[in-house]
Amino acid sequence: MNRAAHALFAAFAALLLLAPGSRAADEKPGDKPPITIGFSIEQTGGLAAVGKTGLLAFQIWAENVNKKGGLLGRPVKLVFYDDQSNPANVPGTYTKLIDIDKVDLIVSSYATNLVAPAMPIVMQKNRLFFGLFALGINVEFHYPKYFSMLVFGPDPKPTFSKGWFEVAMAQNPKPKTIALVTADAEFGRNALDGARQNVKEAGLQIVYDRAYPPTTLDYTPIVRAVQAANPDIVYVASYPPDTVGILRAVSEIGYKPNFLGGTMVGTAAAAFRTQLGPLLNGVVVGENWEPAKTMDFPGIWDFLKQYQPKAVAEGIDPLGYFLPPFAYAEMQVLEERSPRPAASTRPSSPTTSTAIRSRPWSARSISAPMANGPSRRTCSSSITASSRTTSSSSATIRILPSSTRRNSRPASCSSRSPRRGSKSNRS
Repeated sequence: MNRAAHALFAAFAALLLLAPGSRAADEKPGDKPPITIGFSIEQTGGLAAVGKTGLLAFQIWAENVNKKGGLLGRPVKLVFYDDQSNPANVPGTYTKLIDIDKVDLIVSSYATNLVAPAMPIVMQKNRLFFGLFALGINVEFHYPKYFSMLVFGPDPKPTFSKGWFEVAMAQNPKPKTIALVTADAEFGRNALDGARQNVKEAGLQIVYDRAYPPTTLDYTPIVRAVQAANPDIVYVASYPPDTVGILRAVSEIGYKPNFLGGTMVGTAAAAFRTQLGPLLNGVVVGENWEPAKTMDFPGIWDFLKQYQPKAVAEGIDPLGYFLPPFAYAEMQVLEERSPRPAASTRPSSPTTSTAIRSRPWSARSISAPMANGPSRRTCSSSITASSRTTSSSSATIRILPSSTRRNSRPASCSSRSPRRGSKSNRS
């Protein structure tokens, strides 16, 4: 058993059983206080279109788990606040959740820029923390009680864009120059850190590498500057508002690069697909999940069949392919690792707590095989609780042209156990 996993899940068990309000097992269900799970989530602002889908996934999970009796025989209650897609609101929100609301567990908002600001608060309070779609933030912190819900494995920054570069370098003629474009914020910096590693390995020359302010509204000067640099390929790491702005600017000035794309977040959401329409033609991006037969994992459609009608009723992304499956699976990890002593033998809370904390824990990731064509396999840490393995690492999903699929293999489908502060704890 690895120490990082033991610390992570033992902390979870002890926290639940020693939480304020824990009571003896012979109490009536109606008398038991809920297990509270706190988080901030984007309900307004530039990331709200995605954040709202994550919240709905959390709510569906809570509804399902409460129908099964909750956790430890106690109902689950979600306590959340709108962070307005503003990183500056995050530290105060998590301080309130921990110190005022006194929630039992905390999970993150969506996206790197909104997860990173919570880390110092979480570490100061020594709390278990789940990060949802946060790229490489633990590379700097090395916090052993952090769990990353993302599919890019133990070396997330370069893995994040590795598949895109493989596709780009398979073009004929092979590209020689590249432009790197992003916002000057946590997500963009981490994405471009990894992209530069892939650029070096590919032997490309960087002719444009600049970050624009996150408050940018007019992307035309940025696109004109890229056009003037005349790169063979253009890699963009952007959040939804930037994705829309950049693609509109590309269309308006008539810029037609040979190969444009990267990690342009938002392209998987129905709202942005509808909004952008033909502007997406020719844009090359990677997605974490699509309704392909090779990605038809056990449990995924059970969830989406619950999600989609609710999403339509709430007026949010009706497809739910981007964030919702991962948000739901994150909560399944919490559910999966909550101890379940038999009701007939369940002693009082302190004794149970002692027993649970001495229980051997294992790091079982939630996994399923993935494939993008023949002889292609990758691993994901966050699709379904129906299929489990002992592997604790994961790899990106790459959509490759058939000519490059046969002899390629995933970058991070190893079975190495993570160690405290090791690469496996870095995402």
